[in-house]
Amino acid sequence: MLSKQQVEALRERRAKVQAGGGEAKLQARHAKGLLGARERLQALFQADTFQEIGTHAQHAARHFGLADKELPSDGVVVGTGYVDGRPVAAFSQDFTIMGGTLGKMHANKIVQSMQLALKLGVPVVAFKDSAGARIQEGVDALSGYGEVFYYNVLLSGVVPQIAIIAGPCAGGAAYSPALMDYIIMTRRNAYMFITGPEVIKAVTGRTTNLDEVGSAEMHANVSGNVHFIAEDDQHAIQIAKKLLSYLPSNNTEDPPHHPYPNLDLSPDPSINALIPGSSSEPMDVKPIIKHLLDDDDFFEIHSGWAGNLVIGFGRIQGIVVGVLANQSLVKAGAMDIDASDKGARFIRFCNAFNIPLLTLVDVPGFLPGIEQERGGIIRHGAKMLYTYASATVPKITVILRKAYGGSYLAMCAQEMGADLVYAWPTAEIAVMGAEGAVNILYRKELQAAEDRRAKATELATEYREQFASPYMSAARGYITDVIEPAETRATIALALRPLLTKRELRPAKKHGDIPL
Repeated sequence: MLSKQQVEALRERRAKVQAGGGEAKLQARHAKGLLGARERLQALFQADTFQEIGTHAQHAARHFGLADKELPSDGVVVGTGYVDGRPVAAFSQDFTIMGGTLGKMHANKIVQSMQLALKLGVPVVAFKDSAGARIQEGVDALSGYGEVFYYNVLLSGVVPQIAIIAGPCAGGAAYSPALMDYIIMTRRNAYMFITGPEVIKAVTGRTTNLDEVGSAEMHANVSGNVHFIAEDDQHAIQIAKKLLSYLPSNNTEDPPHHPYPNLDLSPDPSINALIPGSSSEPMDVKPIIKHLLDDDDFFEIHSGWAGNLVIGFGRIQGIVVGVLANQSLVKAGAMDIDASDKGARFIRFCNAFNIPLLTLVDVPGFLPGIEQERGGIIRHGAKMLYTYASATVPKITVILRKAYGGSYLAMCAQEMGADLVYAWPTAEIAVMGAEGAVNILYRKELQAAEDRRAKATELATEYREQFASPYMSAARGYITDVIEPAETRATIALALRPLLTKRELRPAKKHGDIPL
């Protein structure tokens, strides 16, 4: 029979573990607007659903300076729980315990949560808040990082992985979130870098600061490492929950579709008013995206980086879709190195997790320039071609306006595997824009004209009608149909339903060689 003393001893031990680094340290974090490690998990999971793993884990006493040091849960809280009725695995590093530093047992617990996620087929949410490797454990700490990285890669494409950077994430520790699918970072109290300002100054002589090399703003708007900026811990958790609502639990499941019982095929005339009168005028694609999605609900990803390509999730009459759209308000919508990387990674993620792709095209080409060529635009642009061609999920493309040259193909033309390609009457599909083509094809006529500008305009109009018209592409079988903009949402909704059962086999191979 279990004695009263044994019960009390168990409760005391649990209370000590759950206290983490102590009340004073927790209150100090609260004063900075931070939650504790366990509080973050409580906010993520539904009440009373968190089941902890490795509660009483401890480091090996042989490590330098740790022989008589007790570290509750070895500085990381690990377990499973439910988010909106679905099981999720998570771990949360505890900065109140040795700065959340990672040692061998700390890493073992993280790996254990990832192994469980793999067995159960559930997403992983990671709260990163650590000063880095535990120096006292030497090479054992490095071994622990290696195991975590290995499992990040093993889980990639099998279950979704979301990292929340809610504190420091420095040195090698930064590679774990970089190997995950999405990174959410809090605007204050968090930073992420490989080498900090002091190391940079010592090696290069250049003076810098944390904001320049490791802030959420920098990573979201410059480096492109961070997908979402959160105002605080609670906001980060809200973003994570919203993101999970669009994703399947694993790669063998469909996304959480909630198809409307009855399709609504009524037109939306208001979308016509969003189109400028001239193709040379920029057109904000975001209002168009919102008109196509249910309740105008567009969950944009990477909103601060590579703004010439817009990506994100939404639903069309209950069906989850991943949206990619050229944004002509930024760099005229031309594709460049960053936009290519942004799009290719998103396409690859959607394909791994069975999410249909909707591509909205308004692209004048790849961005010209010495910097782009020397930066490898050929290699980066090829990523778009590669990922679209290799994707086997349903792919619907709508050409809104410009679709020129290689960028027409890179935005999922029929030849790159699009299942259905629709075009608005405003679409222009050609090797290049009308003005450039006229200068090449009609040079003599222009030279002979008294009013070259009027002649160029006349010839450009003729070129668009004869060589760039969507009807010409439709006549040759490259376009499924030319539709009125008001019909777009209904057309896509109707097309998505049968495409959900799409099956496409590819040649057997270990993997392709994407141009990285």
